[in-house]
Amino acid sequence: MKRVIKGNPGYLEYKKKIEIIRTVIYFLIVAAIFFLGYTQTHTRKNLLTVVAVVGCLPACKALVGVISRFPYSSMAQKEADEISEKARQLTVVYDMIITSREKIMPVDCIVISGNLIYGYTRNKKVDLKYAANHISSILNQNGFSHVSVKILNNYSSFLARVEGMNSIEKVEKNNTKDLEEQIAGIILNISM
Repeated sequence: MKRVIKGNPGYLEYKKKIEIIRTVIYFLIVAAIFFLGYTQTHTRKNLLTVVAVVGCLPACKALVGVISRFPYSSMAQKEADEISEKARQLTVVYDMIITSREKIMPVDCIVISGNLIYGYTRNKKVDLKYAANHISSILNQNGFSHVSVKILNNYSSFLARVEGMNSIEKVEKNNTKDLEEQIAGIILNISM
């Protein structure tokens, strides 16, 4: 299985598979330890049973990771390729599940050009204004106070904005790649 780095297309599907495999392995190890102790002593009351019970903690933590990611899927590769084609001059981040204390917000793609950030989500349940305000406040807390964030749920509108931002970047040729990478890193840090 090819490794997909966080922020690249297909990351959510890759992470889901890895979490499922990890969870199965952890529970198999717990079961093996328990049955090893049982076969040696012919009773559940042994030290290996305690080890197996304690081993359930990381196994259950991995299971929580599977359950929390399960409802969300990666953006279609066709759409990701289309965005990459139209955003050659911009910093692009894909497949995020942005979390706050109150909400979980799947965002398929975020495009960054200097202090302008546009995001796209295909999930109609996401509160677009709340998501934009949350990202903006996190960036503000990290020293990026003059950033404009807008999240859209209409793909054609998002693609038109991306084309416009890319055209402006071609003409102006601002040297803001370092700033954009820092902003992208912060956004990825608040994402699962």
